[in-house]
Amino acid sequence: MISGSGPAGSDDAQDPESERAAGDAEDAEQSGEPEPDASGEKKQRSFWKELPLLIGIALLLALLIKTFLVQAFSIPSDSMQNTLQQGDRVLVDKLTPWFGSEPERGEVVVFHDPGNWLQGEPTPNPNAIQKALSFIGLMPSAEEKDLIKRVIGVGGDTVECKGTGPLLVNGKTLNEPYVFPGNTACSDDPEGGQFKVKVPDGKLWVMGDHRQNSMDSRYHQDDPGGGFVPVDNVVGRAFVIAWPPTRWATLPVPDTFDQPGLAAAMSATPGALGLAGAVPFVLWRRRQSRV
Repeated sequence: MISGSGPAGSDDAQDPESERAAGDAEDAEQSGEPEPDASGEKKQRSFWKELPLLIGIALLLALLIKTFLVQAFSIPSDSMQNTLQQGDRVLVDKLTPWFGSEPERGEVVVFHDPGNWLQGEPTPNPNAIQKALSFIGLMPSAEEKDLIKRVIGVGGDTVECKGTGPLLVNGKTLNEPYVFPGNTACSDDPEGGQFKVKVPDGKLWVMGDHRQNSMDSRYHQDDPGGGFVPVDNVVGRAFVIAWPPTRWATLPVPDTFDQPGLAAAMSATPGALGLAGAVPFVLWRRRQSRV
């Protein structure tokens, strides 16, 4: 005997509403959607079931950001004091170079070692966790052989140091308040502190802000690359100190690099070439008009 309070009838008879509810449950089960509860509302998926997916998306985004947008780097030495202190973490813009932009004078840039500049330096030995966090960009890489310096000269510039300074770029004196207190703009030593160089196209001349404690372009002039850094070696521009919080600051280009005439040697050449190319065209046009 089947007990119940419903209307009498055959045991096989079903209420249309029950059939519809059963059909909806089967459809939901096949589609993978949450089943409705007794009130008709769909149950939400468990947070713990969605957590692995959220973590995966976050790690993928972090990897993409590190590869194409921004990467963190740790400052390992005192060569950029007082602008940067040992242990600072800086964020480097990796997106701009993708659009063909090249480093400019005064920018602080991270670049790959152009030719054994780091020879003899201690090599870090990160553990597996540090390697994993570095790979996805959540921690500065400890294995990449990169340096950070300030761009002083770009392709076509003439950079010169005499005595203790000041430093000259294209004959213009640089006012350098960022140089480490007590240091001179130029180092009066025979190893490389006295120089006059013309930067080749596609290259950079870089120097540390702690002038008497920086093995930069000056001290690699006898290397195969002549102390110049290829533009292609540049990872990107450091634009902010992100860590520690007490050191947070942006890294703008100093005003001295915007002084009039500093880039005159560079801007005159394209103008002269344009004028030389325009003269034959104008003469040809005048001849055609007479015919």
